[in-house]
Amino acid sequence: MQFADRLNSFGGNVFADMDLAKAQARAQGQTIIDLSLGSSDLPTPAPIIATIAKALEDPGTHGYLLHQGTLPLRKAIAVWYEKRFGLAIDAETEVLPLIGSQEGTAHLPLAVLNPGDVALLMDPGYPSHMGGVYLAGGEIYPMPLRAENQFLPVFADIPGVILSKAKMMVLSYPHNPTTAIASLEFFHTAVQFCRDHDLVLVHDFPYMDLVFDGRELPPSILQTDPHKTCTIEFFTFSKSYNMGGFRIGFAIGNAQLISALKKIKAVVDFNQYEGILQGAIAALESPPAIVQQTVAIFSQRRATLVDALAKIGWAVPLPTATMYVWAPLPPSWSGNSLEFCQKLVAKTGVALSPGSGFGQGGEGYVRFALVQEPTILATAAEKIGQFLNHN
Repeated sequence: MQFADRLNSFGGNVFADMDLAKAQARAQGQTIIDLSLGSSDLPTPAPIIATIAKALEDPGTHGYLLHQGTLPLRKAIAVWYEKRFGLAIDAETEVLPLIGSQEGTAHLPLAVLNPGDVALLMDPGYPSHMGGVYLAGGEIYPMPLRAENQFLPVFADIPGVILSKAKMMVLSYPHNPTTAIASLEFFHTAVQFCRDHDLVLVHDFPYMDLVFDGRELPPSILQTDPHKTCTIEFFTFSKSYNMGGFRIGFAIGNAQLISALKKIKAVVDFNQYEGILQGAIAALESPPAIVQQTVAIFSQRRATLVDALAKIGWAVPLPTATMYVWAPLPPSWSGNSLEFCQKLVAKTGVALSPGSGFGQGGEGYVRFALVQEPTILATAAEKIGQFLNHN
């Protein structure tokens, strides 16, 4: 049996290696403290659940939901975005509900890239961004994100020969995995760069609410492109509202890009269950306290973990955003990030994400996901300390 050549791009990866390492650790009797996946352990807020539950009683919600049936959510999204960012949004042409932002970042390259076209991606970056380019037969040019540059790409370093073939750039701030934040000034530079080189500018924005220490909430890329000349932004309800399992998000931005993505989506699926969209509307219309409570929980967790790691002699930066800690490998460790994570889970049951899973630029780091209670995070740090003392 023969398969498409594109599958060669989806071979083994370090996350598959870590899944195997976790399974082997369980088989050896380890209790796993899984800090490797960014899947919130917090419950979906009760008003959202109540809205979805009520919809279940209505048989009219039980059938296929075509695009026109999503108009109430699209209108709610437009109102919410205008209130938050002061941007006028056309609910009919500039908004598209999605099955999470990952659907958007994976499918948009199919609408933008021809085989051989180049996409400019962050390195390190979220793996789904790479997968969508591979599906479209595109090529990836990694934009290095370095600590000395506040984990922002340096556009001047991109060679002209690459730009001549490039069709799109993907950014995502607050950033997974580095937890970096981008300023409005940086986005102005990015938008102008993409206009100058005729690039589609994609901004993946799942952590827009998860910012700590009273910092100003991060900007939307559309604030620097209010006429939506070249930009599209993706949002998910998975992080702010703990709705990961409900698979609900949206795209917002340039009408031509929204239309093109809609054509791809129409081939792949209809839409989610209508009750989920009603739950998303309830989320957008909920009081700010619902999101603020989630932010407070993750803020406490990151402080607990960073303090606990400091006590074992592993100094890591305190993140300013997201639900992660991005940590340079301990100075005493001489191997790579995958080896560290594999041995750590085998010896202690503590599972982390190796930095190399996010691209070559992630080597030398590991990512902690703050998806456990503070007491468990402290226990994980103690176990790591024991591991480091015996290696």
